[in-house]
Amino acid sequence: MPRKNKMIKAVGAVAILMIAVFGCGKKDVPPPPDAAKTAAGAKLPVQALSSSAKAPVIPERYDFTGKKDPFRSYVVVTKAKLPLPPISDKHLPIQQYEVNQFKVLGIITGLAENRAMVLDPTGKSYVIKDGSLIGPHNGRVTKIMPTFIEVTEQYREDSGKIMNRVVKLTLPRKE
Repeated sequence: MPRKNKMIKAVGAVAILMIAVFGCGKKDVPPPPDAAKTAAGAKLPVQALSSSAKAPVIPERYDFTGKKDPFRSYVVVTKAKLPLPPISDKHLPIQQYEVNQFKVLGIITGLAENRAMVLDPTGKSYVIKDGSLIGPHNGRVTKIMPTFIEVTEQYREDSGKIMNRVVKLTLPRKE
């Protein structure tokens, strides 16, 4: 065992010696220029910058035709106007009676959408809002104000022209 320890120490010493002699690899640095030369106006040599990075080549114009736009949404949003409802015999129960036959029971305003409650001639009540259908002539609720409801009915004249008629349903006053 003692011989093994001596051999390890000897190999370690040789390795350290080799590292000290060959491992440093520094070249001699030239001595700094004399102070007298720099004071006389001689310029110091400037080392040129060298870089392995190359400047990117930017094309003047890039043609995007035939390319996908990565920022465009796949969902197509279209706003289409609602067509006039067709005049047919299939009506909702609220569309069976003329608009002026309804009585206004109450109006709720101040919410995101104003709402009103109306009563038909048979005693059945309905809650309506802007855009609700009412009456047999394709009437739509256009305004709900604190004192009245405005319904616009669309009908066809004999000549085929579509006409609008505005009907106001007022809230009865308390006495």
